[in-house]
Amino acid sequence: MPAVRLGIDFGTTRTLVACVDRGNFPVVSFTDGAGDVHDHIPSVAAAVDGRIVYGHDALAAADDGAPLLRSFKRLLAAPDVNGNLPVHIGDVTVPLLELLTGFLTAVRDALWSSSNAPRKKADVVLDAVVAVPAHAHGAQRYLTLEAFRRAGFHVTAMIHEPSAAGFEYTHRQPKTVSARRTRVVVYDLGGGTFDASLVRVDAAHHEVLATAGLNRTGGDDFDEALLRCALTVAKLDEASLSPAGRLRLLDRCREAKERLTPQAKRMPIDLHDCGVAGAFMLSSVDVPVDAFTAAVAPLVDQTIAAMGPVVGALDDKDALTEIAGIYLVGGQSGLPLVPRLLKERFGRRVHRSPYPAASVAMGLAIAASDELGFSLSDRFSRCFGVFREGNAGQRLRFDPIFIPSTTLPHHGSAIEIVRRYRAVHNVGHFRFVECTRLDDGGDLSGDVVPFGDVVFAFDPALRAHKTPASVPVVRVGGGPEIEERYSIDDNGVVSVVIADVAAGYSRRFALGGATT
Repeated sequence: MPAVRLGIDFGTTRTLVACVDRGNFPVVSFTDGAGDVHDHIPSVAAAVDGRIVYGHDALAAADDGAPLLRSFKRLLAAPDVNGNLPVHIGDVTVPLLELLTGFLTAVRDALWSSSNAPRKKADVVLDAVVAVPAHAHGAQRYLTLEAFRRAGFHVTAMIHEPSAAGFEYTHRQPKTVSARRTRVVVYDLGGGTFDASLVRVDAAHHEVLATAGLNRTGGDDFDEALLRCALTVAKLDEASLSPAGRLRLLDRCREAKERLTPQAKRMPIDLHDCGVAGAFMLSSVDVPVDAFTAAVAPLVDQTIAAMGPVVGALDDKDALTEIAGIYLVGGQSGLPLVPRLLKERFGRRVHRSPYPAASVAMGLAIAASDELGFSLSDRFSRCFGVFREGNAGQRLRFDPIFIPSTTLPHHGSAIEIVRRYRAVHNVGHFRFVECTRLDDGGDLSGDVVPFGDVVFAFDPALRAHKTPASVPVVRVGGGPEIEERYSIDDNGVVSVVIADVAAGYSRRFALGGATT
């Protein structure tokens, strides 16, 4: 069936699309309602007369006073996120999955109606390779994938953002990779997240050796820091800002940050129409670049510290010589402070993508292409497991099922791990958890995220019970043989099938609860 092949980078502040066009991977442009052309769709939503509008329409509505929600993608990083999480925009409340689906549906409609994406009349399918942060937890992956599918995209693959940027690097700068320099460190600082990956390159094949990241650090935090600097220079209290005025000032801080050059000494910021009662006494302020740099240096230091697992994956003290380069991508990597601190820390050549905000989208389009033959061997970036009883019920222990070094399967396949045992309780209450890593004792460490609670009736008499979770758990002994079959697919999404082997009774659980 004829299809348009796309790479879609659903970003915290901007969503970019690149397409496959006869061996090229151009970024798609979109025309807004005023006739202006943009290389992205803003990742925003606004409430208008009880309904939600998205992207450029949302910005236009906000100019007319409609409540606006920015950076809603950041909600996906919450430890307890689920599709039913209520999201409030003015007087309108919408479930998170519905909000995500609505935004991506607007992206799909814009691709057909107001973009320059190359297509033929016969094209009826939008094939998309999409991305998630390297350290996205299970719910984040599932909800992203589900929203794209509900929005009408045929998702052919889901790739980690820095892995996609690695494709763009080797496609653009193949001469930097040699027999001696086979590794690329991708530093991806976006609007809401930071990721880093160590990628080994062998011709067209890319193998991810290690990943690291911060799920809640990005450009939004830099904008907030600049806003505080501007208020300090203006000698104003943040409480003096109205919600609308604060958003307006935050926009201007973002624009000033994006205009920053290495030679700049001051950052002019317009304060007009950002006050509450009355106007600001000042129409603008000049924030010293040194003050802004001092305010955000701890954020950059956090990203460099988070790269520890990536740098630690280098084999020995001479392994740094095998690095072809440190590749800076993501809209926030343009801050002059970033390459300076990276070079000071690692002493290696630092390359910045000529299209830093679009690097991931272009890499995804390269992955969607059949012409170049690029392939990827990626890794599960977190540890997934379940709490179990130990010492005959005297304590709980964590049983890791999939660990961060697990290589993800090839497209369309899955990796399975099976546990079998004789049940000793009437009901099994499974508490699944993900974490960044395990400590030396095998206990949870780093960023810990509940994956979900699952209840399975071991006692056949309880299987018709409408609320087995309300049944007290008691030790009975002599229960049925139980099989747990865990599966991880090429997108890093985990599902679990729990079965009573002799009775042939089973239930399949994915994120959000039982599905069969």
